[in-house]
Amino acid sequence: MFARRALSSCRTHRSMHRTTPSSRSLATATDANAPSTSTGVPPLAPSKPKKEAPKHTLKAAVILNRSPIISRTPTPFEKSYYAYQSRIQRALHNPFPNEFYFKPGSLLEGKFAAEERDREREAFGRTSSTDDDAAINASKDVLEVLGEEEVVKLMPRVHEADLKGDVKSLDRNGERNLYLLLRAKDAAGKDVWRFPQGGVQAEELLHDAAQRDLHAECGAHIDTWVVSRNPIGVYQPSPSEETYLFFYKAHILAGQVRPDGKNIHDFAWLTKEEIETRVGTEYWTGVKDMLADF
Repeated sequence: MFARRALSSCRTHRSMHRTTPSSRSLATATDANAPSTSTGVPPLAPSKPKKEAPKHTLKAAVILNRSPIISRTPTPFEKSYYAYQSRIQRALHNPFPNEFYFKPGSLLEGKFAAEERDREREAFGRTSSTDDDAAINASKDVLEVLGEEEVVKLMPRVHEADLKGDVKSLDRNGERNLYLLLRAKDAAGKDVWRFPQGGVQAEELLHDAAQRDLHAECGAHIDTWVVSRNPIGVYQPSPSEETYLFFYKAHILAGQVRPDGKNIHDFAWLTKEEIETRVGTEYWTGVKDMLADF
């Protein structure tokens, strides 16, 4: 009896051991090789090699300017306005106390009176032919005694260089701004007109490169002043090339351009309108806003 109960108990325990699921599963070979994801961050994909950024080529150029050397000729409207204002001022101003400054009856008093009559006649016209003739004769007598010429001749506003068409002279077009243009060969070997320019050395400042390139192309017999360390404009000759040309403004103080004849074959001092006729269309579009209209 006892043996039967013991055998039945053993069978029951063995059956329960077969049907009871295991509380811990065994790791398979695949699970063992799988990466751990306990942190919740997915593994990084291998990075692709980065392409190198295109190298930019920087160049410096100089817009060398000769400022106007004589005042601009007034327009007919301006002449009329100034003459009208002069007549009003002479009509309203108090009489000049010439007896305080000149001794009565002296030659200087006579000279001042003659010049004053000329100014009155210029402002208000001739009043009496008899009085004018007498004043002119008196003026001549005074000037002859003082040993001075009757009329002071002014220099002509049109220079000899304008009559000859000499574009290398700094005296031409005295009323206008002139800019230096050089004739040189481009990368394709073609002769082109352009402003002085050159490359930039390693760790060289742009304004220093502009000054150096200007003297390299124009010679050492020229005194110039670069206005600022900041460029006034930038121009990209070709959209397909990473080349940028930075323009700097400079003034000529003395001297003249003396190109070496190797890289620079010719030069000219031109106005804004004359520059347009010599340079290319794209180049003109890039630089025209950097030039003065007068």
